[in-house]
Formats: sequence, C-alpha cells, structure tokens
Amino acid sequence: MLRERARRVGAAWEGSEAAASWRTGYHPTGGAVRLPRGGWRSRGERRAYEQGAFRLRGELPRSRATEVRVAWPGRASVVRPLVGVQESYARMAFGRGGGQPHLTVTGARLGTMTVATTRGPATVPAWLFALHGYDTPLRRAAVTSSPTPRSPIAPTRSVPGRRLDRLGGVSGDGRTVTAVAVRGVCDGGARVGALEGRDAVVLSGSVVKGRGSGPCTKQAKLMPVRVRLKRPLGGRVLLDALSGAPVPYREAPPG
Repeated sequence: MLRERARRVGAAWEGSEAAASWRTGYHPTGGAVRLPRGGWRSRGERRAYEQGAFRLRGELPRSRATEVRVAWPGRASVVRPLVGVQESYARMAFGRGGGQPHLTVTGARLGTMTVATTRGPATVPAWLFALHGYDTPLRRAAVTSSPTPRSPIAPTRSVPGRRLDRLGGVSGDGRTVTAVAVRGVCDGGARVGALEGRDAVVLSGSVVKGRGSGPCTKQAKLMPVRVRLKRPLGGRVLLDALSGAPVPYREAPPG
C-alpha cells in the first residue's frame, strides 16, 4: 500500500504547476548559519551558542531594504523579503545572556553567504554579526524561503507508514538525502524508501518492528536516515508519501 501511495504522489506532481513553482523558488536544503572561522574557542562559548546566551554591546544597524535578491550562477535570481537584523539577532539570542558563559555581539552588517538549495548553491544576503574576541563574524542568512507550493494530491491517513519529520540535508553531489524519521522507542528502527521520477522523489517512511516482549511506552524518537539516490537530486522536489507535500527543511537546533 505504501509503495502504491508513493506512485500516486509522484504521478500527481509530474508536470504539475506545483513542481514548476518549486523549481523556480528559493528552498534551502542546508544550514543558514556559518560559525566564525575555526569554530568556537572553548566549550563554554560553544555551550553559550547552543543555549542562545548572547549579550549585545552597542546598537544594531538599520536597513532600508525590505527585499533582497537570491542568486545562482547561470540561473534566474529570486527576490525575497529581508529578515531584519533585530529579528535575526532575536532568533539566535533566545536564551539569557546576562550570566556566564555568554557571547558578546559588538555590531553587525549586511553581507552575503552561500546556502545549499534545491537549485544548487545560492548566494544569499546575510547578517554578519561581529563577536568580541573573534576575527571573523557569525553569519546568518537574512532571507525568507519561498512559499511551499500547494500539493496537487491530498494527504492520507489510511495508508500504513510514518510521516517524515523533516529533511536533514542533501550531500554535495546530490546523491544522498538525509531524512529525519519518527520511530517508537520499542521499534527496531526507522527506514525510508525512495521512488524517483522526473520532477519528484517520493520518500516513504516506515519502521522496523521491534522484537522485545516487555512493556513499552508510547514515546517517539527522531532518527536520521540516509537514502542513496540513483541520480543526483537536482531541482526535483522531495516529497513525503503520506502527506503528499514537500518534506520541510528545518535546521536542527544548535548542539
């Protein structure tokens, strides 16, 4: 049943307006943060980053821009809304920066960084946060993703399987996809199958049944699963078989 569902999802997306919209948008598949060159100097500062413990010394700049351009080599660019510096700072400074350890931001400016996307590496505007004690900045992409196109096929609850939690990333050669799947604590593990088409790759999540006979809780765990494709992903959309929609990329929390 799951395999047949994957075929129906793939057929619905092939040649669809949703697939065409996906190919022309800005959809990240890699991290939108770049640490200072060489990484953190100490475990304490790494922990401060993971816990969102930042302190602002001075003022953040104001930007008149409301829209910015995302560019790919040899391809059409996309104009997207700018994420303001205050919002960008708030996203990383979600903890309490008053105690120790903490990281001190001494300023910021608008620059660029490279982000992996469904259309290949893109040059995107980024806020470059200067940190006390570091020679290079902490970069955070300052642009919003394109809207996810509406799926041409409705989700299903009648087919056995597990929805995928998110996309964990795509390898540099586009041949390996990491999907974060849901499994129960008593399951034997998670597995993900792939059905490849011209415009889409449909991922089907399921679990390996455990062999234990003792009591089991209903807790769930997230498990990264690597899937090797027959050919590079390219501009094809990664779909979840059960939802019929693109697998969302959400950067994992620090740590």
